[in-house]
Amino acid sequence: MIKPVGADELKPLFVYDSDKHDALMHEAESLPSVLISSSAAGNAVMMGGGYFTPLSGFMNLADAMGAAERMTLSDGSFFPVPVLNLVADASSIQGASRIALRDPNVEGHPVIAVQDVVAIEEASDEQMAIMTEKTFRTSDPEHPGVAAFNGQGRFAISGPIQVLNFSYFMTDFPDTFRTAVEIRNEIIEHGWKKVVAFQTRNPMHLAHEELCHIAMERTGADGLVIHMLLGKLKPGDIPAPVRDASIRKMVELYFPPNSAMVTGYGFDMLYAGPREAVLHAYFRQNMGATHFIIGRDHAGVGDYYGAFDAQTIFDEEVPEGALEIEIFRADHTAWSKKLDKVVMMCEAPDHTKDDFVLLSGTKVREMLGNGIAPPKEFSRPEVAQILIDYYQNL
Repeated sequence: MIKPVGADELKPLFVYDSDKHDALMHEAESLPSVLISSSAAGNAVMMGGGYFTPLSGFMNLADAMGAAERMTLSDGSFFPVPVLNLVADASSIQGASRIALRDPNVEGHPVIAVQDVVAIEEASDEQMAIMTEKTFRTSDPEHPGVAAFNGQGRFAISGPIQVLNFSYFMTDFPDTFRTAVEIRNEIIEHGWKKVVAFQTRNPMHLAHEELCHIAMERTGADGLVIHMLLGKLKPGDIPAPVRDASIRKMVELYFPPNSAMVTGYGFDMLYAGPREAVLHAYFRQNMGATHFIIGRDHAGVGDYYGAFDAQTIFDEEVPEGALEIEIFRADHTAWSKKLDKVVMMCEAPDHTKDDFVLLSGTKVREMLGNGIAPPKEFSRPEVAQILIDYYQNL
């Protein structure tokens, strides 16, 4: 099985030993505490599940700057984005050696992790600007990732963490949320040797479904892990429960038994385009996938990134040998009227735009809202019905 990034085995930071867990929960109640950002809580969940192996906790500013500028930490290890615990006010924990991190996304703000405080550093305007520009390729405050990153505060609390729960993901998505540890175990149980991973924050239409089939066939994969983002999205994106239901229906009806897993992970979308594509590949290697599909404008938003920037970054910026996972590079896929099937548009050079069934997101939402299913060449009818029910109940 493919090794995790920079390690021989996963290093999940969740405290699984029940006695140690109980002791930490008891200790946490007496520790100084801080309410962390939604982004930091998502990072804690990902570290708890092993996705950020081999990180032991939140980065200091030197490591965060290295990740942003070079994708390399101070010790020479690879990591593609800063992973910071940024807060607006650290006065309540000054001088503390251990603190409790409280979850902003669960009622009552329970403790999500305990952190050893190695340092509390105030990021300068210049450091915040560099990390923003390098990670997101823009400093536009209208970019949702830029706004979220810069809205957390300037005080970076660094140090190792011990994770005590998986926030709302385990309770809200019990059938879908999986740690990297769990996915690796399920891959072993299936007996899969080559595994394709597919990232989504949207429902999967016919083109997405067929892209997964194409990738599996061309890589000789035994299995597919559909890995959906369950954390916070931008306004207007379809909620995770609706996406989950539509994707499960698609897999049930249109994939052979035991060939595809529907899973999800607890992380807030960055919308960082190329850098987030690298982070997504990092996650997927750690969860055991050997191949990862990256298509047009992967993890992008608006017009901030070129159509294939999320693919070329692996050639131009990722340090050689940093990742073992192989990238399956995909173009936009659509139904060809000439060939009567879904194809990657770059592989149909004799086609014009009119030869494909293409619908804008706005048009699709309008149709669904009016109770009209998109054509069968665009969406499976069973999937469309789930989305129609959602839009008509808004």
